[in-house]
Amino acid sequence: MSPVQAFDFDEQSGQLTASKTPTDGKTLTKKEAKKMKKEKKPKSKKRKIITRILIALLLLIVAGAVVFIIWGNDIIAKITGGQGNVFDLLTFIEEKYDPLKTDENGRTNILAIGTSGYNMDGDEGNGKHDGAQLTDSIMVISLNQETGDIAMLSLPRDLKASPTCTATGKINEVYWCNNINGDNEQAGAEALMEEVGSILGIDFQYYAHLNWGSLVQIVNILDGITITLDEDISDYYYTKAVFKAGEEYTINGDEALGLARARHGTANGDFTRGASQQKILIGIKDKIFAKNLSLTDIIDLATTLGDNLRTNFSVNEMKTLAHLTTDFDFDSMRQLSLIEPTRYMTTGTINGISYVIPVGGVGNYTNIKKYITKMLDNDPRVYEDASILVLNGTEEVGIATQEVHQLEDDGYTNLEAGDAPTNNYTNKYTLYVLTDAAPGTTKLLEKKYETTAKSAEELPEGISKDYDFVIIIGDPTANSDENF
Repeated sequence: MSPVQAFDFDEQSGQLTASKTPTDGKTLTKKEAKKMKKEKKPKSKKRKIITRILIALLLLIVAGAVVFIIWGNDIIAKITGGQGNVFDLLTFIEEKYDPLKTDENGRTNILAIGTSGYNMDGDEGNGKHDGAQLTDSIMVISLNQETGDIAMLSLPRDLKASPTCTATGKINEVYWCNNINGDNEQAGAEALMEEVGSILGIDFQYYAHLNWGSLVQIVNILDGITITLDEDISDYYYTKAVFKAGEEYTINGDEALGLARARHGTANGDFTRGASQQKILIGIKDKIFAKNLSLTDIIDLATTLGDNLRTNFSVNEMKTLAHLTTDFDFDSMRQLSLIEPTRYMTTGTINGISYVIPVGGVGNYTNIKKYITKMLDNDPRVYEDASILVLNGTEEVGIATQEVHQLEDDGYTNLEAGDAPTNNYTNKYTLYVLTDAAPGTTKLLEKKYETTAKSAEELPEGISKDYDFVIIIGDPTANSDENF
């Protein structure tokens, strides 16, 4: 058989050229053929560049993953006191969540405290001082995982407390006295949980310590928050916080921090400051829900919280809390007060020192505990205590009184019966809501009467508006009888 000429294809010229393979038309041995098979064509310049880019990207991804794990672990360890890592957090997509711890009434109570330093080491501008570890903010956040109810209550920092490590004995010293060196966060927080619990008559399951100086960073990351206060504040000299009640303001981080500290130029001092701090938290919550956070925003928030937040929540419990936010009724979040509408606390002077003390006297928390028990009840009929007027719009005598007795059996209080002005009431039940302060009761009454509540503006003339709800009982057969 004659030898066959081999050709190579030149990729650059596009021409066939005689093969340079040293066969010379000779038949190759098996060894030579195997050797030639193993030989590879040299890679083109383009392929080499692509390969290098892919390798660089791979290295970048690996490096980024390592940095993320280290960064994430550091943040989670700081926040939770070492109770988890970033891999625990990445299981967030699981469908099952362990419920949060609760008290005997099924509520989860969190003590949120804020210290005034710009970081957890107590720095305040030009250096450190002991006051940076005093709790300027003491707030109770109580929630019901089943109903989505959330209630907040602030305690004044000048409240007379059990004996502390100083001669002053104010409640804002309790955390510091048990964490003087700054190396026992848990001891300080637990001591304050016990003290506040004894005053209010509740048990705490969790605490969250936020450095209030971090408000500047958090609010600025969110591009400001919107707040509307219930009281005028004119603190021109100390914090520069000046606001009018009922007006909507968009404030930046520095303004939020000033508002969180403002107690001068107010009607109620520390009580006003506590209410303002609650408004700030609500403003942050509203902005987070409304703002489409970028990845940079999320990373900045996580880093800020990692540096300025300490809590005894485990990672799993934090995931549960995040999951439950979809069920919480944030629009109906309740702000409780110890001075309005009933005053349970007042101010007084003891040995020349100004304190906040219970109206019943130093150490007498009986009425405060009764109030808290009522307000943290899981039934809105109890804590909203709405007034209800039931009117008879039919010709049948005693209908309104019978309905009042039925409502009493259902757990409603503060009821009154009467006759509706002469009119043609053809709906069996018509419900009117005259307040925004009883959303829970509104839902229950709408469900009971299978109707949607009407507004106060729709209430017929001649009916008193001094109640939270008005129920008119009508006769659906009235029209049909007349037509017949």
